[in-house]
Amino acid sequence: MSPVLRILIALTMGLASPAFAQSDAPPRPAVPTPSSGTIVWWPDHAPAREVGVTDIWVWLPEGYALHPERRFPVVYMHDAENIFDPRLSNFNKEWQIDEAVTRMAARGDLREWIVVGLRSPANRYQTLFPQKLMEHLPAEIREAVRTIDVEGIKAGPALRGDRYAAMIARTLKPRVDAAFRTLPTASDTAVMGSSMGGLMSIYLMAEYPDVFGQAAGLSTHLPLAAPDQGEPARRAAQVADAFASYFAQTRLDPARNRIYIDHGTATLDAFYPPFFEAFDAMMAQRGWRGPAYESRAFFGAEHEENAWAQRIDIPLTFIDRADP
Repeated sequence: MSPVLRILIALTMGLASPAFAQSDAPPRPAVPTPSSGTIVWWPDHAPAREVGVTDIWVWLPEGYALHPERRFPVVYMHDAENIFDPRLSNFNKEWQIDEAVTRMAARGDLREWIVVGLRSPANRYQTLFPQKLMEHLPAEIREAVRTIDVEGIKAGPALRGDRYAAMIARTLKPRVDAAFRTLPTASDTAVMGSSMGGLMSIYLMAEYPDVFGQAAGLSTHLPLAAPDQGEPARRAAQVADAFASYFAQTRLDPARNRIYIDHGTATLDAFYPPFFEAFDAMMAQRGWRGPAYESRAFFGAEHEENAWAQRIDIPLTFIDRADP
């Protein structure tokens, strides 16, 4: 199986899908073991289960127990089996988000953030796709989204990104704010993910800009479907135009919201540069510039968790900045 084909399968099934687990691998734990802080496990959030999310893990940094008088900002993250503990990931890789927050906070470069991690949903591609974007795409890209199929593995049922986004904004965040000492305003609430999770992070903030002040997408899958279909520059322009049309119908505002995106240049990310170039130009035309918008390229970086762990300090710093 080629590297690009393997990653296309990952887009539809999740980067740590059990379908690719080794049969002789030890059983995965139900709860991640963080390097510091504590994990609270919520396997019982009914609205999450309705959209295929079986587990939610809330990581509380060390300072949460040490400083009962303090409240903490919160970042919501997708594909949580890949962010805390490599034993939950098929490829023994993780973002090391708990290590990064602890390390950066200890040296005074970051506030301590609560991390709410959602396990990859069933039918991941359909669930994390920015659903309302479809009506702004040309027919050829809509068809590519509907029919994405890798070696007989179908993407799944109808798109349900709106249900997933609403679950986080309307049911999960209120539960988190009620259960923990959070800073509940949008300026202290962020969402972050990679690949399809990067798309969903942008979409979640666009749909709920009063709830989420910052969104970060690492290796954001701007091609939307298989990236090797069609002429790259033309398709990149079509995607950028669709986002411009969709954003115009939202209340997303660079005066209060911030967006970080990035990409590498190897494996699946090798297809991304023309899409980012078109997207960046579109965002500039719509008034998105620093400090509200940041787009970066990491030359040689692959589409995988080790690469995201190596640069996680950058998006964390971005979401922790003061309002633009």
